[in-house]
Amino acid sequence: MKFRVIPFLLCLILLSFDLAFAQSFTLSGTVTDKNGDPIEEVSIFVSEDTSKTDGTLPVQYQSKTSTNQLGNYVIRDLSPAKYIIIAYYPGKRTQSKTVRITDSPKEKNFQLKGFESEMAEVVVGGKQQQTNGITRLQAVEGVTINESKKNEVLVLDDMVVNKAANNTRQIYAKVPGLNIWQSGDAGIQTSVGGRGLSPKRNSNFNTRQNGYDIAADALGYPESYYTPPVQALKRIEIIRGAASLQYGTQFGGMLNFEFKDPPKNDPFQLNTNQSYGSFGLFNSFNSVGGTKGDVSYYGFYQYKTSDGWRPNSQLNQHTAYVSFDIDLTDKFTLTPEYTHMYYLAQQPGGLTDAQFYDDPSQSNRERNWFKVNWNIFALDATYIFNSKTRINSRFFGLLAGRDALGNLQRIDRLDTGGERNLLKDDFQNWGNETRLMHRYDFLDGISVFLAGTRFYNGYTHRRQGNGPAGSEPRFQYLNPSNLEGSDFDLPSQNRSVFVENIFNITPKFSITPGLRFEYIKTEAEGYYRNIVKDLAGNILVDERITEDRSRERSFVLFGIGSSYRPSSELEIYGNFSQNYRAMNFNDIRVDVGNLKVDPNIQDESGFNADLGIRGQVDNFFQYDVTAFHLSYEDRIGTVLRTEPNPKFNGLVDRTFRYRTNIADAKIYGIESFAEANLLKLFDLDTESRLSVFTNLALIQATYTESDEPGIEGNDVELVPPLNFKTGLSFSKSGFEASYQFSYVAEHFSDASNARRTPTAIEGIIPSYKVMDLSAKYSFSRFTLEGGVNNLMNEKYFTRRATGYPGPGIIPAKIRNFYFSVGIEI
Repeated sequence: MKFRVIPFLLCLILLSFDLAFAQSFTLSGTVTDKNGDPIEEVSIFVSEDTSKTDGTLPVQYQSKTSTNQLGNYVIRDLSPAKYIIIAYYPGKRTQSKTVRITDSPKEKNFQLKGFESEMAEVVVGGKQQQTNGITRLQAVEGVTINESKKNEVLVLDDMVVNKAANNTRQIYAKVPGLNIWQSGDAGIQTSVGGRGLSPKRNSNFNTRQNGYDIAADALGYPESYYTPPVQALKRIEIIRGAASLQYGTQFGGMLNFEFKDPPKNDPFQLNTNQSYGSFGLFNSFNSVGGTKGDVSYYGFYQYKTSDGWRPNSQLNQHTAYVSFDIDLTDKFTLTPEYTHMYYLAQQPGGLTDAQFYDDPSQSNRERNWFKVNWNIFALDATYIFNSKTRINSRFFGLLAGRDALGNLQRIDRLDTGGERNLLKDDFQNWGNETRLMHRYDFLDGISVFLAGTRFYNGYTHRRQGNGPAGSEPRFQYLNPSNLEGSDFDLPSQNRSVFVENIFNITPKFSITPGLRFEYIKTEAEGYYRNIVKDLAGNILVDERITEDRSRERSFVLFGIGSSYRPSSELEIYGNFSQNYRAMNFNDIRVDVGNLKVDPNIQDESGFNADLGIRGQVDNFFQYDVTAFHLSYEDRIGTVLRTEPNPKFNGLVDRTFRYRTNIADAKIYGIESFAEANLLKLFDLDTESRLSVFTNLALIQATYTESDEPGIEGNDVELVPPLNFKTGLSFSKSGFEASYQFSYVAEHFSDASNARRTPTAIEGIIPSYKVMDLSAKYSFSRFTLEGGVNNLMNEKYFTRRATGYPGPGIIPAKIRNFYFSVGIEI
């Protein structure tokens, strides 16, 4: 009997051990939005990687499930251990929580917030930090992939700057390497460029608003005559050259203006801001927004007027915008938008070097005018299939025109009156961009696939001829059926297909390759007049020459990026991306002074490469340092040439400007940004903020392999070798203040590296330094703002114009003041 009991006891002991080790538990919970409503198909990941507390998706996970229609989830058969629970849903900010399962079932609930509700802060390591006006794009946002790309996000509500005048020097101060043209036009146009690319009306960026095109012609005339009011913006996104795979072929990358969101918990909200400034500046900005049921809306109207700081500089501008977010179902949203902008500006013309140094405020042109009428239509449709897959389709169109009237002759010659030159461009463009994004399992983790298509049709009707004499803004041709200059129809077509994929190889390392196929067709049909006069004004030659050209090309662009994150506060990234910039016929037959264009001018090509490190230290110090190389082949530029002057029967030569593919360009540089919260650094007053930032770009840009004499080895124009900005910002309770200092080194304005010419079109841009001071105080529903721009009254210029608004030197604005009063109702 004794020996029979022993085996029985042994079986009981073994069975008890087996039951103990086989013990498992259940984890459950509910996921809701910020209003407490349940969210279906939220992905729930359970990972034993307890170091992953930064809210990003795990590459390896223990279990995975999704919430049901009531927002509930259940995960069974979990062994006793410590886990990280991550809730993910597209369009919501990912959340993570820690749970220790020991001897009973556990419950973990989540409340997911949208990105817009936390846009004024950046989350790193589970902590929150104020952006101080700048942050970075997440790896995936909406239907865009930003992984391993050099980018900046400017958060406008966190800035204390002169928003009434759209002061670009202040707004973009924390973006390293940007060259900004400051023409004193009260901010009606933005002109920024980087890495050796012309700032002219953002022409080297693919410029967008809420994700769709707003430029005159995205292919052949990518200049932006319209800039949204900064007071209406939530943020400005900038992605450098690697953006070419997703957004198009511009070397500079993508610049996107994103409007504010409607209030979600208020059916009606009114904001009004009235601003006054030096030289007759008045800016009235008024916006309304709200949400009622499944429909949200936002709109604004802006009126701006200014006398200008130089004579003959008056301005009147009207801008309006309206949009609706219509939730047709929980998964399908439509957003129609409409934008209108009209302005009439008198242009004081340019100056010669001698005139500028004598008195930069003078004007020698009183008959030059510029008119813009801009209408943008858009329809955005988003459908979310589930937590992993969504599709977005954007339709957009442009009906616009810009008219320039005045005397475009050399600025060193007086305007003696008579008929003026009139240029008219009418634009009719439409397009669609559709993107599909899908997340899928890969190597026990989550990877992201993006595919998209783009269809774009552009049409420009460009005319140039004689306009009326006098000084009034009468934009009418004297001989509309037989213009003295030219009359061309310039249609264009673009068809694109692109793919990009984030492969998360390990929890810390990702590779993001991409391809883009482009088909481009450009055409030109019309005539130009070849008129030659002698010194007495008699016509020697008058011939009408017709042209009918068409050019098609297709090609594939390739790019690849990589990101390594040793910790949640550090990222090392790099990328390589091919670029292409199509030449169009838009600028070939325009007679602007003594400019001629090579009829055999070709497209430009090349690539961008970045290697950078970015991150932050304990929420008091953030940084981003990037080394880059831009290879620019067949770069289009302007050189000086001579030819026999027909006015002297060819016995005397004349000098003229010739636009052609002048050379290949190699551009290298380092772009760095750093900002520190000094009070947190020294553990002082945590209720206040005192931060200092520095922004330094060192760039070397040289022309190589040129067929043009005197170009090879020259510096590339519009590339400051040193571009430095720094500043302080302070905030406590409702008071905020900022100080900024900018220094830009001397650089050239043309490829020949001329230091000074009689026309003032070519020559150096001397170094300059500028200071700005701004302050804001908010209390209850009121906001008071004020400041001084160009604090030390620096006399400087950033641009030598070849045509309008010159030609010649365009002086930057002298010291000026502004004051604003705002109220929210």
